[in-house]
Amino acid sequence: MTVVLSAEHVRRTLTRLAYEVVERNRGAEELAVVGIRQRGVALAEALAEKVGGIEGRDLSVSELDTAPYRDDLEAGEPPEEQSTMRSEIAGRDVLLVDDVLFTGRTARAALDALVQHGRPHTIQLAILIDRGHREYPIRPDYVGRTLQTDPSERVRVDPGSGFAVYVDDG
Repeated sequence: MTVVLSAEHVRRTLTRLAYEVVERNRGAEELAVVGIRQRGVALAEALAEKVGGIEGRDLSVSELDTAPYRDDLEAGEPPEEQSTMRSEIAGRDVLLVDDVLFTGRTARAALDALVQHGRPHTIQLAILIDRGHREYPIRPDYVGRTLQTDPSERVRVDPGSGFAVYVDDG
């Protein structure tokens, strides 16, 4: 396992992303932050804290469950959705946050799940690691770092270590 981003590097990256979000949205007045369940939620909370610090306000983070909307699950009864929406998203700018963007399947499922909770004004995608290998035409609006990886490698973001990023040979 190789460390590709230390916790300190990720902290600086999140600060940069927060300033980009504030600049693009001209503040955070209409911003609703949504983390993709599981690993995107902790990252969304960290990013919301940084954006809130810049703007001098608290931003709540909603948790979006994409499992029922995935197209790569076994046939049968889809799992029950476990999303926790803490703020209204209809008519707002939604910042959708996840840790790693790979094939685009999770992001596609997240878009389907999000619109079940209202019709946002815009949806922006923030990703800590973009590793390529898309199967869907998904492109993030904010990227912490782009990594060239082999499809067989595994990229892991560890929230317990300050979001350090590791690459494993799978």
